[in-house]
Amino acid sequence: MEDKSEPNEKIPKEEKITEEKPETKTKEEIKDLTEQTETKEKKKLKGKQKEEEKKETPKKIDRGPDFKYIVRLSNTDINGAKSVAYGLTSVKGIGLHMASLIVDQSGINRYTKVGDLNDSQIEKLQQIINNLSNNAPGWMLNHRKDYETGKNFHFVGNDIATRLRDEINIMKKIGSYKGVRHGLGLRVRGQRTSSNGRRGLALGVSKKREPASSSSKSSK
Repeated sequence: MEDKSEPNEKIPKEEKITEEKPETKTKEEIKDLTEQTETKEKKKLKGKQKEEEKKETPKKIDRGPDFKYIVRLSNTDINGAKSVAYGLTSVKGIGLHMASLIVDQSGINRYTKVGDLNDSQIEKLQQIINNLSNNAPGWMLNHRKDYETGKNFHFVGNDIATRLRDEINIMKKIGSYKGVRHGLGLRVRGQRTSSNGRRGLALGVSKKREPASSSSKSSK
């Protein structure tokens, strides 16, 4: 008879569990750690203070005693720190395209600051702005085919609002479709009025009530 019993397996010995004792730090090591944390916190505070100071105090550029911080053109104040091409766009009725044309006709560099311009250069710009209807091509003007004269004009500043008011009054007097819509205070250019543009006393949708006589007959 053969022994079917398996050979004796080696049983692993139980390893002794040794508890690691917490390392005891000396007083000097504790002081060093506290000093390191304090120094890190101080550095962070200093960095935040410097960032706040940079944000609070913007850099002031000394542009010289002759620099004009505000220049008056066509009854509008222009920031002197802007370039001439972009500074002229603050005038109502002058876009970037028209401003570049004005600057090129005056012979001034587009990138010069408005505050660095002489009085003669400012006067030259003002003269060109006043004569834009003659200096600029017709397709660049903002008021073409005038109602009374049929000529092309370019209005700037407060003249735009006054001219627009006059033209609306002319349309009202004629009795044109646009004039009637302006008089009623409705949209002029074919917009929807049922859903949008509700102004004034908006009561909402009100259902029609049936008379009392009809309701009584139906009950009978």
